[in-house]
Amino acid sequence: MALITETQLRTQLVKGLPNPFPVKEEDKLTPAAADFLKDRGIAVVRIASASSADTIILPVNHMTERKLIPVGVSNRHVHLSPEHINSLFGNGYTLTPLRELSQKGQFAARETLTLLGPRGILQHVRILGPPRGASQVEISRTDGYALGVHPPVRLSGDVQGTPGITLIGASGAVVLQEGLILAKNHVHMSPADAQALEVTQGDRLIVQTLGERPLLFADTIVRVSEQFSLDFHIDVDEANAAFLNTGDQVQLIGRNGTIASAERG
Repeated sequence: MALITETQLRTQLVKGLPNPFPVKEEDKLTPAAADFLKDRGIAVVRIASASSADTIILPVNHMTERKLIPVGVSNRHVHLSPEHINSLFGNGYTLTPLRELSQKGQFAARETLTLLGPRGILQHVRILGPPRGASQVEISRTDGYALGVHPPVRLSGDVQGTPGITLIGASGAVVLQEGLILAKNHVHMSPADAQALEVTQGDRLIVQTLGERPLLFADTIVRVSEQFSLDFHIDVDEANAAFLNTGDQVQLIGRNGTIASAERG
């Protein structure tokens, strides 16, 4: 007989825990280990030992299936309107694509800007294209300390009442009166992804990281569009806290304040 502890389960998080989690009939889970699995929406499957004729399987709720979402870490960046591109780089200027982003039609441009705040500057801040209807700057909270500004956490596009910032380009400067935000973490997905994950536009997902420092992101907004690819977007501060990199995965374990749990047999 083996005793399965919470510590043993945590060491396996780096590679990912199977869901359901197999436990031999003769083995025993400590209460802490059982709670650890339950809190992550991971069911327990009792498997037969060599001497047993039958296998006992506990039923699993459909929401406890292993549902993984790729991570995209977003560094500080700027979205510009056509008017502000002209002001910063010259009339008729067109942004030059450097590389494609995970979302269809979007790209990181070769051009960068300097952000000027009340207490400091940030140089070489990447511009993302294509142009938008209104300019917007997304930074991390750490960046805010460097600049001397304290923007709120907002979804992209929700800039009313946010602080402004000065943008300095190759041919001029623009003073934004508003548009500086800390981007709220969110998941882009297509309608097919939403159907597979059983979520809808505006749902607030609970996702669990799988690495050395397991964390829950408990209020991750779903954004659905035919143009979107599945991607969990977080900023650099969030990624560093959770030991996450672009290309890692997180697991969907609940939505709208409820963590999925295994049904007990």
